[in-house]
Amino acid sequence: MYAVIKTGGKQVRVEPGLHVRVEQLEGDPGHEIELGEVLLVGDGEDVTVGTPIVDGASVRGTITAQARHPKIRVFKMKRRKGYRRTQGHRQSYTEVRVDSIQG
Repeated sequence: MYAVIKTGGKQVRVEPGLHVRVEQLEGDPGHEIELGEVLLVGDGEDVTVGTPIVDGASVRGTITAQARHPKIRVFKMKRRKGYRRTQGHRQSYTEVRVDSIQG
């Protein structure tokens, strides 16, 4: 069984037992959560597509980590103008272990 959920403005395909990284959610490691809107639920040949979400479907998971991605450098430059800017960024994320899919 699998599902496609929407969380943090992104769509993620999840299955029970899978660890996924999503945009930062509230909660500490070990807490159970219900993930965002379920857009699609599939079980073998049975596929239920929502309009836009599937009624009565839910995905439950457990937070395993609250962390940050590696740092990226944003560098801007305009040649021959003496314009150079460097900026760093680290995006926060939540790692979730998917426990069950209902629907």
